[in-house]
Amino acid sequence: MTQIAPVQKLETYNEPVQKWRNRNLYYYKDLEKFYCSVVQPRADVLEVGIGLGELLNAVEPKHGLGIDRSEQTVENSRTNFPDLEFAVEDIEEFAPNQSFDYILLANTISYIGDIQKALRNIHKACTPSTRVVLTYHNPAWEIILRLATLLKQRMPFLSLNWLSYQDIENLLSLNGFEVVYRGKRMLFPKRIPLISWFFNSFLAHLPGFNSLCLTEYAIARIRPSEDEKQKRIDQMTCSVIVPARNESKNIEGCVTRLPKMGKHTEIIFIEGHSKDDTWSEIQRVQAEYGDRWDIKIAQQSGKGKGDAVRQGFDMATGDVLIILDSDLTVKPEELIYFYEAVASGFCEFANGCRLIYPVNKEAMPWLNQMANRFFAWFLSYLLSTKIKDSLCGTKALTKENYQKIADNRSYFGDFDPFGDFDLLFGAAKLGLHIKDIPVRYVPRTYGSSNIQHVKEGLTLFKMCMYAAKKIKFI
Repeated sequence: MTQIAPVQKLETYNEPVQKWRNRNLYYYKDLEKFYCSVVQPRADVLEVGIGLGELLNAVEPKHGLGIDRSEQTVENSRTNFPDLEFAVEDIEEFAPNQSFDYILLANTISYIGDIQKALRNIHKACTPSTRVVLTYHNPAWEIILRLATLLKQRMPFLSLNWLSYQDIENLLSLNGFEVVYRGKRMLFPKRIPLISWFFNSFLAHLPGFNSLCLTEYAIARIRPSEDEKQKRIDQMTCSVIVPARNESKNIEGCVTRLPKMGKHTEIIFIEGHSKDDTWSEIQRVQAEYGDRWDIKIAQQSGKGKGDAVRQGFDMATGDVLIILDSDLTVKPEELIYFYEAVASGFCEFANGCRLIYPVNKEAMPWLNQMANRFFAWFLSYLLSTKIKDSLCGTKALTKENYQKIADNRSYFGDFDPFGDFDLLFGAAKLGLHIKDIPVRYVPRTYGSSNIQHVKEGLTLFKMCMYAAKKIKFI
């Protein structure tokens, strides 16, 4: 691991911080832009190492607390932003008395003398849903930044912790955290019209060029304990949402083959304007199995699978929400893996993956597999997390996290008729921990697919391009 040296704060040099911010305003504004894209407005936010307080103000917290060990820095920030709270605290001695939704360390980790001690204190201010967001300089820029300091283009420091991502990940892991997302941005930190835009809005996000970027970031959460995992699995409840259109012969199997999950399992059928007797079959199954299962039913008010899923989610009362496609190409018996992954806290968004086990050509023709692999690659690139199968309909998340996605839906707009991308994009925007759950994909035994491959493939591509603009090229 990189040697961590004790460091001295900026005020040792008696240099005005505002001067250096103004000189490198383009860089600091990009940093604020990144944090604003990660932190949801009206959240409880702790910032460690506050500078001038500009970043904490930019993320629009409901309650914002900024700590710094410089009395002058804290006093200046209080003057600039009286609606926010600032305190003179050394993170290595910090004893938090509350938890936060987000904890921000904007380049701060490079200046901390005892990083492990600081992270242990930060851990005390976390809940399972807290996100710790760190930015730090790419070590490959060390010589360039030292030269910039000599040329008086950058704030002078006695020494810094030049940490690689592997160092950051290891330090977080040693202190009970795990990295959910990581990435790099900012290829050209000075503002030159057109040139800066081309480098930072386009080239910086492309493979190869991205590895050269100045700003690295990691988004982490606390790692759940094994004891807590089993407790959550036993105590949480589950809602299985089953969108059904022209699937009358599969309805009974959705109930009889489903495992009981958690403390209570409910099944919600949403019938979507079927041309066969699906609705009457749903009613029959509810009457026959209602004494053994908690079954709710409704007819869809809108159109499309995405609308049906959202209607079912709104009706759900369970802690964990799971989508089961009524064609039964994903076995209901395997939903237990989705429930346990989310309920335990192992992940926060469970994404079905049909490409681990051998796939029957009848279930997924070769051309469909190739299209699926392309969209999976594209989504993995956009979301900065590995997804092997983007089009599997089986997904799971907590109701609490779904509500956050729904509340934040205006960021992307109501543009997804399938519901899959809407959930994936929303989960990535919130920094949820996404994991693939392998499933065995089998041919359907009744009915035919409702998918129009060429038309819907073009729709998927358009959605990806739209998301690229909203997530990656921002």
